Amino acid sequence: MATVQSVRGQIDSTALGKVLMHEHVFVLSEEIRQNYPNYWDEEERVADAVRKLKDLAARGISTIVDPTLIGMGRYIPRLQRINEQVDINIIAATGLYTYNDVPFHFHYQGPGLLFDTSEPMVELFVHDITEGIADTSVKAELLKCAIDAQGMTPGVERVMRAVAKAHIRTGAPITVHTDAQSRTGLLAQRLLAEEGVDLTRVVIGHAGDSADLDYLVQLADSGSLLGMDRFGLDAFLPFDQRVDTVAELARRGYANRMVLSQDSACYIDWFSPEQRAAVAPNWHYTHVSDDVLPALRERDVTEEQITAMLEDNPRRYFERG
Repeated sequence: MATVQSVRGQIDSTALGKVLMHEHVFVLSEEIRQNYPNYWDEEERVADAVRKLKDLAARGISTIVDPTLIGMGRYIPRLQRINEQVDINIIAATGLYTYNDVPFHFHYQGPGLLFDTSEPMVELFVHDITEGIADTSVKAELLKCAIDAQGMTPGVERVMRAVAKAHIRTGAPITVHTDAQSRTGLLAQRLLAEEGVDLTRVVIGHAGDSADLDYLVQLADSGSLLGMDRFGLDAFLPFDQRVDTVAELARRGYANRMVLSQDSACYIDWFSPEQRAAVAPNWHYTHVSDDVLPALRERDVTEEQITAMLEDNPRRYFERG
């Protein structure tokens, strides 16, 4: 029986149930939060997260994958506190979130730099997976990196190669934030393959921001899972186009190459809750359950295909290795 690491400890892969493969509990600018705390109420935010996760669990979702990293405000003790109050599996990640350069902490140490050492990010990521994050007992179950519209900058390449090396050492799967309009998923696949990564163990995140079937099929035919994971962000691609794209790919036989999610959060401090509601009113945890799945069924997506996207594909993703 394969096991998966969660915030509450090891679970059998068969206990993952229905999985949303890309959700955040919090996305925070930690230095802002720590130094300008007036907008942050810890008790209010924790209670709000508990309510929202309970609403999600009531829809039959058993697991969320939370790929919140350094650069996004990852703080595991807060997740542990929340998870004590909600019967849902939260799977944590390691990696580094940047679209361009690496933090100054890594500017002067590493291969070919002022202090010519092995890549320090690899050791940090491996430690998170094998030993645990910070001083908690929580181990990361997957790795994440990002490549956005800026493309393969030196910093992005450095992080991605470090993620690939940590994957080779640990067997942990990978998810990549990509910019679908720039087709950066192809760049990510090329680099990861160069490093020896099995592309079937990679989710190309935010692939669902595109209705370009040629691009999506090319990614899927290389073996990766397509992250149809931004339902609710209709400004990037309208709802009907997102649903139509998933339905058409399922019709073509690609249900075993897709996972579903919203890339939502209980709270993200990049904008106010009022701004978020005005721009993306459907961007919340229960949109897939309440709106997306019924719309897929209306488009003749079968229960077997929905089960593949919500249960079978996530389970295989974590079981391989």
